Amino acid sequence: MHYSINNTRLNVLELGNGPLTLVFLHYFGGSVLEWQAVMSQLAGQYRCLAIDLRGHGDSEAPATGYSVYNMADDVLEVLKTMDVQDFVVVGHSMGGKVALALASQQPAGLQSLILLSPSPPVPEPISDADRTEMLDNHGQRDAAEQTFAKITARPLSKEVKEQIIADNLRTADVAWKSWLLLGSKEDISGQMSKIGSPVAILVGTADKAILPDVQSTMTLPYLKTATLDTVDNAGHLLPWETPDDVVAFIQRKIAG
Repeated sequence: MHYSINNTRLNVLELGNGPLTLVFLHYFGGSVLEWQAVMSQLAGQYRCLAIDLRGHGDSEAPATGYSVYNMADDVLEVLKTMDVQDFVVVGHSMGGKVALALASQQPAGLQSLILLSPSPPVPEPISDADRTEMLDNHGQRDAAEQTFAKITARPLSKEVKEQIIADNLRTADVAWKSWLLLGSKEDISGQMSKIGSPVAILVGTADKAILPDVQSTMTLPYLKTATLDTVDNAGHLLPWETPDDVVAFIQRKIAG
């Protein structure tokens, strides 16, 4: 389903029903499709909404508006439009940094954050060489396949691999470049003290995209309410690689 948000047509995948809404935000170069296996298991208990952030998946790609707070505002407007009351934000990688920006605004109804390998609130440690390579090679299948190999650690089906590559390739150039040149470099750490909601972080021990140590050195110091857990031998794409572990983690953290 599509909604016109801030003059941009955003795609939203909705499953289930319940008094608590889970809001899922995907990784850089991903889409709502990464959440299907997770949402299908949770839809019996919760209303589940996954949003294609601007320039990703089936959402439109406006020429501007790709800061972390721009994207957080898009999410808040979706929740307002869809009459969401009490909610938990589940953010993955880029979506995790968007979730932090959203939470720093202290929106009514926010219960907690659940973050999977989040991009930290300080500039993400991407080397200049890697950043240049990603900027130069976006849209090339060989590069997308190399990215797939780097960000996954567990075997995945051919169909899942093709979807991950397709999501990478269909990410709009403006969104791709804006994250690498703007969003990933933004420093929102000064706003993190405003987050009073519980924050639970889950990372794969074999994550090569955002190393597990990044969470302990560049995320946890700014989040006084945060906890950190790991999934052994998993890479960066936890919702694709270990959906059952993600579901169990979400249920456990919501239950308190």
